[in-house]
Amino acid sequence: MPIYDYRCNSCGKTYDVYHKVREVTADVSCPSCNSLEYTKLMSIPAPATAVSGSSQGSPSSSSCETGGCCGGSCGIN
Repeated sequence: MPIYDYRCNSCGKTYDVYHKVREVTADVSCPSCNSLEYTKLMSIPAPATAVSGSSQGSPSSSSCETGGCCGGSCGIN
């Protein structure tokens, strides 16, 4: 499901809109002030990566416990 980021031209709030198939401008209204005047923002999608037990700031559980790639069997390690 595509996610689009917008900034309200009236109040300046930033918000996301989830579109089921494609961007429909009728769905884009500011959740704070209901304005239909907006600027579409450039958003960068987060890459899908395998869970690693040695990544910084990650929980102490191993990737096998969290359902990620275990022991290199997925070909990523």
